[in-house]
Amino acid sequence: MQRFIKASPLRLLDMSVEKELGSGNLGVLIARAGVGKTACLVHIALDRIFRGDPLVHVSVEEGPEKVDSYYNVIFHDLVKTLDMKNEQELRLMMERNRMILAYMRRSFDVTRLRASLVNLASNLSYKPRTMILDGLDFENTEREVFEGLKELSREFGLETWLSALSHRHKMGLNERGIPYPCDEIDDLFEVIIHMDPTASGVYLRLLKDHGHPVSPDAKVQLDPNTFLVISA
Repeated sequence: MQRFIKASPLRLLDMSVEKELGSGNLGVLIARAGVGKTACLVHIALDRIFRGDPLVHVSVEEGPEKVDSYYNVIFHDLVKTLDMKNEQELRLMMERNRMILAYMRRSFDVTRLRASLVNLASNLSYKPRTMILDGLDFENTEREVFEGLKELSREFGLETWLSALSHRHKMGLNERGIPYPCDEIDDLFEVIIHMDPTASGVYLRLLKDHGHPVSPDAKVQLDPNTFLVISA
């Protein structure tokens, strides 16, 4: 497990002041289509799961079977790449410490998500500490939704990670260096990470750290096949 933690994309937060996103806060991973943001989010999820934190993975427009297949493929690659000997133990941790909620055909809203979290707690005694929310269309989602997610995270004590799709034709930055589509709502996020494919490799760059100054050297390089950290 220690080998995975050392190679996890969350190694990037070792370069931050707070060292974590933290309970009640929102974090976002910004990336273009096809770069691997879902795979990177699953790695973030596995990092929390293997540390013993119950997690809920919320998918917008992807069914639970598809989400589960993402985890299985990435878990298999992880075990193989890191030569992890305790595969069965880790798989059991993944299955016990993860719930998947899927909202198909534009059925997602914060009220429904809150009801689902209440149901998990009251009927299954399952209280996640981390929430992954993948597939939300930032471009067509109102600010009030993100404000609702922030309130929800505080109410349930969740560390919440989202993914945001950027576009090649919208490359501008706001005055704080935050790109579209988070440039007008960056005040709602405590941690903002940009997934940046370059000629020399795929990098995760820290753009926001709880309001602290961020060094331009706050970045890690990912293996483009496994999305594990290969240099920092």
